[in-house]
Amino acid sequence: MYDTIVVATDGSADANRAATHALEQAEQHGAELHAVFVVDTDRHAEPALSSMELETIEVEEWGNDELAEVAERGDAVDVEVTTRCCHGKPYVEIISYADEVDADLIVLGYHGHSHSKGDQIGSVTDRVVQNAGRPVLVAT
Repeated sequence: MYDTIVVATDGSADANRAATHALEQAEQHGAELHAVFVVDTDRHAEPALSSMELETIEVEEWGNDELAEVAERGDAVDVEVTTRCCHGKPYVEIISYADEVDADLIVLGYHGHSHSKGDQIGSVTDRVVQNAGRPVLVAT
């Protein structure tokens, strides 16, 4: 049913649950799994030789660590995981990447680190669901 799956992570508990679901689906369907982390350029400025450069680099390194963890979890269940860390608006980058790899499914957490209201869907997840034009599994 699924040949290519994209999972987005920000390291939050819901994103970790999303990674679990994505790995299960990839294993079950023999699908390619792509994990993406987006450095939100609205929250973290693009590097420009300033103090923000250090913060952006730290967020990118943290994102790469989160992606490496998803890849390690994939190795444990014999699922190869392709990772990408990029910069931009998270929902735009997630949808663009899903388009690029022609994903059959996008898997996201209900909300991420920046979401403050626990009972409402996160803004990134909501925007992906509204605009992806493909199935989206939301992990809670």
